Amino acid sequence: MQFGNLTPDACYQAMKSHDLRFDGHFFVGVSSTRIYCRPICRVRLPSRRNCAFYPSAAAAEAAGYRPCLRCRPELAPGFAATEGSAKLARTAARMIEDGVANDGDLAILAQRIGVTDRHLRRIFAEEFGVSPVQYAQTQRLLLAKRLLTDTPLPVAEIAFASGFSSVRRMNALFAERYGFSPTRLRKEGRSVASAEADGLSFVLPYRPPYDFARVLAFLATRAIPGVESVSAGVYRRILRVGDETAHAASGWLEVSRAPQRHALQLRFSAALAGMTQAVLSRAKQVFDVAADPQEIGAALGPLAAGAEGLRLPGGFDPFELALRAILGQQVSVKAARTLALRFVEAFGERVVTPFDGLTRAFPAPSAVAKLRRDDIGRLGIVGQRAEAMIAIAQAVRSGALDLGNAAEPAQAIAALCGIRGVGPWTAHYIAMRALAWPDAWPPQDVALLKALHLPNTGKGQRQADALAEAWRPWRSYAVLHLWRTLEKPHDAELAA
Repeated sequence: MQFGNLTPDACYQAMKSHDLRFDGHFFVGVSSTRIYCRPICRVRLPSRRNCAFYPSAAAAEAAGYRPCLRCRPELAPGFAATEGSAKLARTAARMIEDGVANDGDLAILAQRIGVTDRHLRRIFAEEFGVSPVQYAQTQRLLLAKRLLTDTPLPVAEIAFASGFSSVRRMNALFAERYGFSPTRLRKEGRSVASAEADGLSFVLPYRPPYDFARVLAFLATRAIPGVESVSAGVYRRILRVGDETAHAASGWLEVSRAPQRHALQLRFSAALAGMTQAVLSRAKQVFDVAADPQEIGAALGPLAAGAEGLRLPGGFDPFELALRAILGQQVSVKAARTLALRFVEAFGERVVTPFDGLTRAFPAPSAVAKLRRDDIGRLGIVGQRAEAMIAIAQAVRSGALDLGNAAEPAQAIAALCGIRGVGPWTAHYIAMRALAWPDAWPPQDVALLKALHLPNTGKGQRQADALAEAWRPWRSYAVLHLWRTLEKPHDAELAA
């Protein structure tokens, strides 16, 4: 569903019916109040002649509207694009949400996604109706608004956590855009229930249906003891955020289902407060809250019938996921989990948390890059896999391998396959989960062939590839649906 495909009258009808499917796809500015809302806002329906529709919150603010304090536009679900210029623009938008553009250098942002800054401005304006700089300003304002409303953080900490260079700059932009100060917003809009002393709390809205139980089961099967856990409907883990410099931070987070609303509840330690942008972005990706199940279900047809709420579980740490994929080659998920536990116990960093059993962070690329084959081999890990793990760490450290938000899947797969010990299946699996690529199709997957009732031969693979063409650009979701049809899907997910 693209904003460009919606007429103003269609937008108004969606707003009139409070249709959840359109939440986050457009915003409505009301000329009589100069306020913009989500299409699901429950305020009194404005007259059609007073409504203008925008593809992004930034576009609405650029037109002179202030965000609604009731429906809170900053809580709208994201939107996943999959093709062409829209994909590039959305990639840039995710990087902006991660804080990449906080220094205002558009050239760096454009370089990271492989286009000129002029081209980025053009495709960004086509997709969002504003420039990347305007979009970044709005994202900083909306994040600050969220932190002021939902956390007890001091105003100065909120300014820097939101990407502002100073409190003065945040105050000035609040006054310019919204007509009031951050302190006034805190007094009038504070949500006491979310201001928890032992952590920062946020909601992550999604478009229903959402099969949270299946996502938890997927993560629980692979959870490394000490690093992460799943218990009583709550996912917890230790997370490292940053580039291993003075700006890096480690802490804990937990995710559960928010009661009585279409959202997940995210809570994380105050130690990660300065990395709020990155933590929110990663959590959204791991739990795939931007997915549109209606659009995906329509593309997959009968394959998704009865399980439209299935999501694509991502990875909080792309490097960690890559190494875990190597450890899982040609062994069961249970065996891979055992090897990962040994690896973390030997080389992981100790982190103090309030939760029993969460004690270590997964080793950083810099630590693994210094290891030798024998250091890893003594843990019972095959030599070739140990070499591949070290090679991946060194490639990430040198920049030869990019597994960040801006990584292009085809290039990442090619770079991974260039590392000895990494095959096409492993590379596609890493792209599917670490890069949240919705169109991965791991080749020579025995489980997929079995689910499709095809022989494990070259002919069977060709037949599978032909069938999968109908599922583009959502083949990653097709993979998950096919795996779930197996009696023991997780143990069947083996590398070729």
